[in-house]
Amino acid sequence: MTHARKTSISRRQALTTIGKGLGGVSAIALLPACAAQPAPSPLSISPPPPPYVDKAAVSATNAMLEKVAYNLLGHQPERATGAGVDTGAHAALRGKLEDKSQAGRNALAATMRADLQRVRSWSRQDLDAETVTNLDVVESGYKLALDGMALPYGHTPIGSWQTNPYLVIQNCGTYINMQRFFSAGVPLNTPDDVGYYTQRLAALPDVLNGELERMKVARAMGVVAPDFLLDKAIPQLKNTLLDAMKGGALLAPLEGLPIAADTVAEAKEIITGQVAPALEAQLAELYTLRKEAKGNPGMWAQPQGDEWYAWALRSSTTTTLTPDEVHNQGLEELASLHAQMDPILKEIGYTTGTVGERMQGLSQDPRYKFAEGDKGREEIFAFIDERIEWIKAQMPRAFNTLVDPNMEVRRIPINEEAGAPGAYGGAGSKDGTIPGRFWINLRTTDLHRKYDLADLTYHEAIPGHVWEGEYSNRLPLIRSILAFNPFSEGWALYGEQLADELGAYDDFKVGRLGYLQSLAFRACRMVVDTGLHSKRWSRERAVQFFVERNGSKREEVESEVDRYCSWPGQATGYKLGHSRIVELRQKAARELGASYDMKAFNDAVILGGNAPMDVLAKNVERYVASARL
Repeated sequence: MTHARKTSISRRQALTTIGKGLGGVSAIALLPACAAQPAPSPLSISPPPPPYVDKAAVSATNAMLEKVAYNLLGHQPERATGAGVDTGAHAALRGKLEDKSQAGRNALAATMRADLQRVRSWSRQDLDAETVTNLDVVESGYKLALDGMALPYGHTPIGSWQTNPYLVIQNCGTYINMQRFFSAGVPLNTPDDVGYYTQRLAALPDVLNGELERMKVARAMGVVAPDFLLDKAIPQLKNTLLDAMKGGALLAPLEGLPIAADTVAEAKEIITGQVAPALEAQLAELYTLRKEAKGNPGMWAQPQGDEWYAWALRSSTTTTLTPDEVHNQGLEELASLHAQMDPILKEIGYTTGTVGERMQGLSQDPRYKFAEGDKGREEIFAFIDERIEWIKAQMPRAFNTLVDPNMEVRRIPINEEAGAPGAYGGAGSKDGTIPGRFWINLRTTDLHRKYDLADLTYHEAIPGHVWEGEYSNRLPLIRSILAFNPFSEGWALYGEQLADELGAYDDFKVGRLGYLQSLAFRACRMVVDTGLHSKRWSRERAVQFFVERNGSKREEVESEVDRYCSWPGQATGYKLGHSRIVELRQKAARELGASYDMKAFNDAVILGGNAPMDVLAKNVERYVASARL
C-alpha cells in the first residue's frame, strides 16, 4: 500500500489570463453590481509622491524581528526544524525539544513579554508598509497568546491554532506529535543529524513528564476532559506505549542507516527504558481522569470555562465577536448556502426533503463512492494526483505572483486516524528541504466521496494551505512562524472558491454540490462550536445538527464534534475568515470599479502574509489606494 505520493509543482506562465474576472463564478462569489460601477474619473492632479522610507531603519527593524523570531524558536525548537532554520549558529536547536513543564511555560511567557514590549516601543517612522505590517502582526499575535497563557490551564497557541484545555487527549499531546515529528519532520542526512536525533530522543521523557505535571495540576483544579474523549485517547496512548516498548516508530528512522550499531542500541534503550515509562505514567493519569470524567462536552462545564472559551474564540477568529454573534452568523450563512444547493439538487433528481436529507441520499449513491480497503485507498491517491495536476495549471489565471512548491500526499499515521480530521495540510520548510504535505485520513475510504474529494484537495493543497504557506515562507522568519487561524483556514476556503471560479465544476455539477456543502459544513461549525461551549449542547445534538442540517456523514462528524470539544473555538475561524476575505474583495471591487483586477487582489492578500483580520484589512486598503493611482 502506497502511503505517500510526491508531486512537483511547476510554473506555467504561458497560459492565457482571464483579465479582470473569472469564468464559472459560483453564486456565493458574485460581486454585487460590480459591472455597473463606473470607472474612476481621471485624476486632475498628479499623484502624491511615495512616502519616504529610511532603508537603514527598515534594516534595523528586520534585524530586531529576526532576534524576536529566534528568541521564540529557542523555546520551541521543533518549529525551527520545521522551518529549516536550525542551521549554522542555531544548529544546536536540532538536538532540543520544547519544555512542556510549567517552568518552561513561564520562561516562554517571560521571553514573549519582553519581546512584545520591544516591538510595541519600536518606532514606525519612515518604515515601509510591509515592515509596519510585520510589527503589527507580531504585536497582535503575542498579545493574544499572552492573554491565553495567563489562564491557569491548557495549551496556548502562539501564532498557531490549537486551543487545547486538555494537554493530552485524543488529538493533542506529545504522544501523538512525536511519531509524526521523528518520522517525517527530522532530517537524517549527516552523522550530525543522527547525533541530534538521539539528543532529542533523550529529551523526550522530560517533555512527557512536563505534560504529566501540568495534567495533574489541572486535575486538582477540577479540569477533567469529557469521558468520550478519554475513551478515544486511552487506547491511542496505549498503542503508542506498546510501540515504544519495542522501539517501534521512534527507532525506525535510524534502522538501515549507515551508522554504528551501538548508536541504534543507545537509541533503543532511551525509547524502551525512558520514553516508554513516561508514556506509561501519562496513561495511568488518563485512567485516573476517566474515573472522574462526565459526559458534558463544553467548556462551560470546566473551571473558568466561560473565560477560557471567550479567549479561545478570540484566538481562533482574531475578532471580538461574542458566541451569540458567531452562532447567529453561522445560521445565516448556512441558510444562504443551502439556498444555492437546492436548485442543483433538484436538477440532478433529488427533489424532496431538506437539503441535508437530500445530501444524505447523494452520499449513498454508489457512483460517488470509492472502493473499500486498499483498492479504494489507491483510487483516492490517484484522484488527488489528477486534481493537483489540473489546479496547478490554473494558477497563472488567478495570481500575478506565482510560487513553485513541491509537495507530497501522505496518509495520516494509522495511530492518529481515529482522532484525526478527514485531512490536513501545510507548506514545507522555509529552506525547501521539507516538502509541503497533504495528509489524508484513510482509516476507511467511506470518509470520502468523489464529489467532495476534489474540493478537499484544493483546500489542503493548492490554492489552499500548501500554496499559501509558500508565500509566508518568503517573508521574514517571524512572519513564517506566526500563522492565524482565520487567515489560514479562511484562505483555504477562498482557495476552494477560486477553484470553482476557475472551472473545476463546470462539467461536474455534483462536484459543485460538494464545494458548497464544504462551505456549509464550515458554517455548521460556527453553530456547533458555540452550541457546545456556550449554549450547553450535548455531543449528540451537535452530531445530529451536522447530519440533519448539512447531510454530513455521521462517522465523519462524530470525530469532528470531538475535535471541537478538545479544540474550543478553533472550528469557528474557517468560515469567518473566508467571509472576511470575500467581503474585502467585494469592497475592493466596488471602490475600484473598472480598475479592479482579481489577480491583483489575490496578490495583495497572499503577499501580505498570514495576518489577523484587522491587519489583513489594512493590507487590502493599501492595495485599493495604490490601484487608484
